[in-house]
Amino acid sequence: MPSGPDFMGSPVYARYCVWYSVAMRNFLKGRLLFVRICLLTSVFLLVLIGILTIYYVGHPREMNPASNMKKLSDMTDLMGFWKKQVVFAVVGVAGFVGANLVNYRRLGAVSHWLYAVILVLLVYLDVSRYVVPLPFAPEIKGAHCWIKLGIGSIQPSELCKLTYILALAWYLRYRSNYHRFRSLIGPFALTLLPIVLILVEPDLGTVMLMMPVLFTMLFMAGARVKHLVLIMLLALLVSPFLWLKMQSYQRSRVSAVLLQNKWIRDKAEQVPAFGKILVGGKFVARRWQSGGGYHITQSKYAIASGGLAGQGVGRGPFLKYNFLPFRHNDFVFSVIAHQGGFLGCLALLGLYAVLAICGLEIAADNIDPFARLMAVGIVTMIVVEVLVNVGMTLGLMPITGLTLPFVSYGGSSLLVNMMAVGLLNNIGCCRPFTVAPKK
Repeated sequence: MPSGPDFMGSPVYARYCVWYSVAMRNFLKGRLLFVRICLLTSVFLLVLIGILTIYYVGHPREMNPASNMKKLSDMTDLMGFWKKQVVFAVVGVAGFVGANLVNYRRLGAVSHWLYAVILVLLVYLDVSRYVVPLPFAPEIKGAHCWIKLGIGSIQPSELCKLTYILALAWYLRYRSNYHRFRSLIGPFALTLLPIVLILVEPDLGTVMLMMPVLFTMLFMAGARVKHLVLIMLLALLVSPFLWLKMQSYQRSRVSAVLLQNKWIRDKAEQVPAFGKILVGGKFVARRWQSGGGYHITQSKYAIASGGLAGQGVGRGPFLKYNFLPFRHNDFVFSVIAHQGGFLGCLALLGLYAVLAICGLEIAADNIDPFARLMAVGIVTMIVVEVLVNVGMTLGLMPITGLTLPFVSYGGSSLLVNMMAVGLLNNIGCCRPFTVAPKK
């Protein structure tokens, strides 16, 4: 925004001041003020931790003079990411404000249209990948997941997470027949359609996120536990056939969790059929350790080297020697553990716990079915993202590219999560009302 004495006295600045004062007054006079302040404080601290971590990834306090030119070049590429993350945070704040400008009930009425628009964007990316190359949908790292515009890139699969929660909550809000198995067909159809479109991009991380959200929201809507367990058992029975259809690089990512065990690696190398099942081809242990298993191994070393109190902010060999790839987005938790140690990890996870507790308190306080389902879906989305990302860095989950919410580098992820928190704040502000199903 322009500055200076001329601008300070302009009508534009006056309108901005009025808009800002109205927005702050509406926020301060809403309900659940203490809960919402705790929610936003935790989010603000998480975003700040992310920006500082990304800064020190590109500006470690101890530079290694023996680094080769490639490592120095990689470090130079990372130096400007923190500035971009600040811009993403500003855009995220705008998304947060935008999510509060309209009553959340009006968003529910158009949720299926928003959901349909995102599906069209996903189809556009798939057509560009498999049928004919289309403008604004380039291939990046072997995938067509981004729509590249003049001012930046946007990832439709990230937007799909939030629009999916809105559409599903609106669909489930007045349903009362989920004690019957056949009534689950609609919610699963609503879920499987984007899952298929996202899988072929390919983007495994978002797919892993959507199923827990679906099961949690169905449980909150009144679905029977035995039906949900039956569906999970059916999924387990079908999983071997899906495994055989997966490409070799997808199998390698998932089987990397097992291949950390030396006995399994030896068996996969000695028995070619077993190795082919795991990675889709011939398995060579030495090649795996320097390829598919390199990220997990380095991540665990970085976390373990942090100890109790960590190496210190901006310090440590994994920053100095550039040992850990993708440490500004997918493996940012490893860097935080390396710098802050076990205590730093506890503080970070404590902020996520505060966020989740505040979100559930907002859901419990509102008797509107749509609001409660949407709030529970948002909290589940954020919690699952945290669990998957942290589990991935610890070697307990496959590497899926799912980022750490509010902390990892990335504009689409930060924007969607800030809008999700904005919807939680919107729900907390609004006065609850008594509802009844339509005749």
